[in-house]
Amino acid sequence: MNRRSVLRTAAGLLAGGPALALPRAAGAAVAADPTDGWNQTSFTYSWQKPWNLDLSERHTYSGGVHRMWVYATDEPFQEGSSTDPRTEMRWKVDYTTGNRMWDADVYLPSGSDGASFVQILRSVHPSGTPATDIMLNVYDTGGGTVRRYDGTALRTGAYDTWFNVKIAHQATTGTGTVKVYFDDSLVLTVADRGPATRYFKNGVYNHGSGRVEARFRNIRYWTR
Repeated sequence: MNRRSVLRTAAGLLAGGPALALPRAAGAAVAADPTDGWNQTSFTYSWQKPWNLDLSERHTYSGGVHRMWVYATDEPFQEGSSTDPRTEMRWKVDYTTGNRMWDADVYLPSGSDGASFVQILRSVHPSGTPATDIMLNVYDTGGGTVRRYDGTALRTGAYDTWFNVKIAHQATTGTGTVKVYFDDSLVLTVADRGPATRYFKNGVYNHGSGRVEARFRNIRYWTR
């Protein structure tokens, strides 16, 4: 029994009744849950995977876990496309404005290098503006380094462990804001790329070499 449990039990015995909760130390604060004030919302999705393969050759679902992988030598998702190979969920909740949040537990196996595992894709956007508002990639350094694109490092030691990722997007008719949380701690706040119609995607989009994989569970969608 730890010291807190001992003290709580003793307080209850002295009072002749159930243990009493100890008062919170002065100045102590409880971190707000990023989903406070948000509403969990249903969503649907379609699949993007190498065009010449069955989904079962690059995806499994068991015990509540989606497991997705792809090889650098695989075909793109559409025949004739010049894009990199991928196995991804394409969320069918396109939006232009409003508050939207992608939320899931993520597992990135050792060795996956140069793979995007979640992004906000701008399906309709002004000419000359980028195709994504944000993209999180994993690289084979530091025990698995998660970066915004190939730049800002947000986490090391990301391989072979489950961690929660939330991406909250406040989209406007102008420039909006994207926030990224790991295990409910804010790790990044950036501006989006301006007006667009966009949607979330998660899975593996291989920008490197070899085989890449990502796993997802407890996938949720939030709005407010």
